[in-house]
Formats: sequence, C-alpha cells, structure tokens
Amino acid sequence: MKAEQGELDGVLLFRPTPYHDSRGLFTRTFDAAVAAEAGLDPGTFVQDSQSRSRRGTVRGLHGRSGQGEAKLVRCARGAVHDVLVDIRPHSPTFGRSMAVRLDDEDFVTLYVPPGLLHGFQALTEPADTCYRIDRPHDPAEDLAVRYDDPDLRMAWPLPVTEVSRRDQEAGSWAGLLRRLGG
Repeated sequence: MKAEQGELDGVLLFRPTPYHDSRGLFTRTFDAAVAAEAGLDPGTFVQDSQSRSRRGTVRGLHGRSGQGEAKLVRCARGAVHDVLVDIRPHSPTFGRSMAVRLDDEDFVTLYVPPGLLHGFQALTEPADTCYRIDRPHDPAEDLAVRYDDPDLRMAWPLPVTEVSRRDQEAGSWAGLLRRLGG
C-alpha cells in the first residue's frame, strides 16, 4: 500500500496492491503504519460507517463546521464517483473540486481532511461506501450544499436518480460562502 497526494491540499489517496489468484483476491484496506508515514494519526479515527446506494443515487455534498471532520472513504462493493470541494478559506485550493473513482477493483481509499465538502454518485447497482471518521457525528455542525448547485457545476457521470430530502433542501455554494465569511 502506498500514499499519494490528491488534487486538493491535504487530500491523500491510499493505493493498495490487491493479490489475485484462483480463489479470488486479498487486499489490505487500511494500514496504520502507512497512514502514520503519510502524516495521519491512525488512532484518531473513532467511527466506521457504511452506506448502500442504488445506481444513479447522489449523496452529498456534506461537510462539518467547527473543527471539521477527517475521513477515510472507500468503496467496498461496486463503484462510486467521489467528489470533494475545498471550503477552507485559507487553503491554496479553496473553492476547487476534485473527483475520483472509488471501486471494489482497485480498492483506493481516499483521505478527506477537515474542511472539505464530500459527496458521491453510485455508478453500480448497488454501491457500498465505507467511511472511517475521526469525530463522533454532531448534527448541529452539519453543512450541506446542493449536489446540483449552478456555481459548483458538478459533473455527475450518470443521470441523478435519487437524492435524499436533506440533500434536495441543502443550501447554495453562495450561501455557504456567506456563512464562512467569504
């Protein structure tokens, strides 16, 4: 497993080396030593969660105020189009976005530092996404921007088939900027 820089400041991609044979495959999905070598404290991740989504479903764009939230994200089954938007006002990549495919073939794990919006679209039927998060969830700190905000111009690879009520009612990018003082 190796770590590499993502397109946004502080974002990391952990790329394992799956071993394939006649039985199937084996891969390491997390290695504390590799995480520590990349500058993360693996002991800070306190919660694991998983979602299952139908093809075309979009979840996000979600973030947290306050100290933010770091997470390790991977797709355990199927594939997702994963997107990040940097909302850290003093970041060199503020306002920029990136997208990466996460799937059950390459097993890439995405490190999302605090201060980013995160979302994804399920590319397969179904797609299971796993999150390892560094703080307990506090709904009072939730941030959300609509997945189809015209200022962000997210390019979803499939027609959007399902979105939660929460995500349909999410605020705008311009509104989040005002909230952040930008």
